Amino acid sequence: MAPLAPRSGDAVFANVERVNAELFTLTYGAIVRQLLTDLEEVEEVNKQLDQMGYNIGIRLIDEFLAKSNVSRCVDFKETADVIAKVGLKMFLGVTASVTNWDVDGTSCSLVLEDNPLVDFVELPDTCQGLYYCNILSGVIRGALEMVSMKTEVTWVRDMLRGDDAYELRLKLLKQVPEEYPYKDDE
Repeated sequence: MAPLAPRSGDAVFANVERVNAELFTLTYGAIVRQLLTDLEEVEEVNKQLDQMGYNIGIRLIDEFLAKSNVSRCVDFKETADVIAKVGLKMFLGVTASVTNWDVDGTSCSLVLEDNPLVDFVELPDTCQGLYYCNILSGVIRGALEMVSMKTEVTWVRDMLRGDDAYELRLKLLKQVPEEYPYKDDE
């Protein structure tokens, strides 16, 4: 039997079960609003959103690998491209462009073409330090950690904060060698 070819983001997105976009957006907004009420400090909300995203990412990677038929990426550049073109399309229905690579190939930017999480959102002056979509940085960080890549993912630009785009900065901190639980008898 021939191996399955990797599926494009559009092909995967067409076959994935979806929820209503407005329901998703409004539910996420309600979560952020409740965190702001409960935690009071914007920086604490940013940390909590990142942690929630991380917890989602470490589970979401299994579904991504099962449904996308993507094989192991050879390097961080290919991984970033798969995130931008397949992963974001599969789960959010958007794509991103990968730009601003450093010379080592360990740091890049994902510039989102659209961001469905921010429909209907305006940040009040009291929340100017809030990274409203910080859950996305946690999702990416968690998913990459499950495929042996320790990363740092931060927001560089955010249209809710007056910037001209949504830009995430991905930095590969280290490639974690895979450890197998059993040693082969030789």
